[in-house]
Amino acid sequence: MEEKKIDIQSIIGFILIGGILLWMLYNNTPDETEAVDETTTEQVQQNTQESQTPDNQPESKTAQNDSTSLADAQRRLGAFGYSETLTSAQGGTTTISNDVLELKISNKGGYIEEARLKNFKTYDSLPVHLIKDGNASLNMTFSTTDGRTLNTENLYFEPSLTESNGNQILSMKLKVSEDEYLEYRYAMRPGEYMLDFSIRSQGLTSVLNSAETPVLDWKLKGYRHAKSISYENRYTDLIYEYDGDDDGSVSSGDEEEENISYIAYRQHFFSSILLTDNPFKTSTFEVENLVEDEEVDTVFTKTFASTIPLELKAGELNYSMNWYYGPSDYKILNDYDRNLDEIIPLGWGIFGWINKYLFIPFFAFLAGVLPSYGLAIIAMTIVVRIVLSPVTYKSYLSQAKMKILRPEINELNEKYKDNAMKKQQETMKLYSKAGASPMSGCLPALMQIPVFYALFQFFPSAFQLRQKSFLWADDLSSYDTIAQLPFTIPFYGDHVSLFPILASIAIFIYMMMTTGQNMQASQQPGMPNMKFLMYLSPLIMLIFFNNYASGLSLYYFTSNLITIGIMLVIKYAIIDEDKIHAKIQENKKKPKKQNRFTKKFQEMMEQAEEQQKKQKR
Repeated sequence: MEEKKIDIQSIIGFILIGGILLWMLYNNTPDETEAVDETTTEQVQQNTQESQTPDNQPESKTAQNDSTSLADAQRRLGAFGYSETLTSAQGGTTTISNDVLELKISNKGGYIEEARLKNFKTYDSLPVHLIKDGNASLNMTFSTTDGRTLNTENLYFEPSLTESNGNQILSMKLKVSEDEYLEYRYAMRPGEYMLDFSIRSQGLTSVLNSAETPVLDWKLKGYRHAKSISYENRYTDLIYEYDGDDDGSVSSGDEEEENISYIAYRQHFFSSILLTDNPFKTSTFEVENLVEDEEVDTVFTKTFASTIPLELKAGELNYSMNWYYGPSDYKILNDYDRNLDEIIPLGWGIFGWINKYLFIPFFAFLAGVLPSYGLAIIAMTIVVRIVLSPVTYKSYLSQAKMKILRPEINELNEKYKDNAMKKQQETMKLYSKAGASPMSGCLPALMQIPVFYALFQFFPSAFQLRQKSFLWADDLSSYDTIAQLPFTIPFYGDHVSLFPILASIAIFIYMMMTTGQNMQASQQPGMPNMKFLMYLSPLIMLIFFNNYASGLSLYYFTSNLITIGIMLVIKYAIIDEDKIHAKIQENKKKPKKQNRFTKKFQEMMEQAEEQQKKQKR
């Protein structure tokens, strides 16, 4: 029998294979802690997913909270509590804009939170805002059938912005339900400062208390936009139209009027205007001046407030209106054909007509063909003075005649110094024979007053001059500073303007030429002191116009300079005083035919003289 032998190599192989199997088994066995963690994670994820399913308990709690919020809002606001459950109740704004105007309308109150004019800057290069940082508000106070009094400025409107034919339409709804609401509707057109605005209600007949009149309150605190706040404030007013085409204004204090077509808060060169298609039956206006003097560097000029009762028709509101936020530019406002040109202070009556139909179109033409507005002012002044030169000629001719007759008048004054009536008679006879009259010098001057006053109103109101430079003046609508004073002079200011100085010098020379030759007559009893006036007029110009628009001072300087030149031409090239004297003497020899008025006046004088003689006897 064969003896079995042990195979050492096989034993070693089995040991190695067994070791490898044991190593693999050890490394592939899961850790007990990991298994527990994975199981826990799966359970947490499963529980989280279960908590987000629609039928779980947390959503029921949310619905319960919403129901509680609605009930609380309705306890405070009644039917309008629904508006506080909407997303818009969290606040926010909606922006509508075109290439000239940008408006931000707030969900709270539904009114404009910010109004910015895109193409203009203030005197210190900041954007022009008519509304910003809470300086304006529009609030409607109304009563509900459940006895509440609510204010729209505290309630939330739901915005909806759409576009139609290039127009942006923003609907702001203060909701009672999805189909019942109070709506503010804004419609902005491309390139316009005017936008449509309406206030209407739907389905609120049983909500609004028709026994109480809703009241609309519109307030605005005007921002300062110009360098001289006192000058800007002078042309900052509340303007309104009533009874179709009559206009009124409030500079300070309060006023009430009926049948209002529009209300304008004019801030010199910019205006905020509310217009209505259906006139407001009555409105109350209030204006407060916030500027005490030029030294106070205040941010605001005046505070405007309008209180407007609204009418409910069949228990609902329905008003079609417009907003205008833009420049106080005559051309822009006049193009709307809503009598908005009356907002511009061009003067009343004939003065306004001269500006509207003569100076405004003529200045626009000159500004279109000349390279600067300063040259346009000078050109218009030259044309005006040339047109009025015949009047200047008649005035100077009358002065020349009176100068020639002065010795004879002095003789009559001395001869009849104890008989005032006889002196008057003889003086009138002398004037009649010589073909001269003191009134012939006054009438030409009176004829120029409408033109001068119209231009006085035109230049401060000309929007085209705003921030237009000429020579040393960087803004023809404001004063031209050549020196800043370290102190303030009462009525004069804290700066020195050059154009008023030049205008004052020109006026002084003109007064010397016109009053100097009649200085003796001015010292007679009852006559004004011409020497005093000769110094007073330039002084008034120097002080009063230091804070005025440099364009106006440029006009007066140019006007008086041209007038002086015309008078020198008349004196040395046209009028010959020797010929005038000879003509007067010739007229005195001719029998003078008296008109009916002169004859009657002389008869009255003679009767009065006879009566005086009888009384002396």
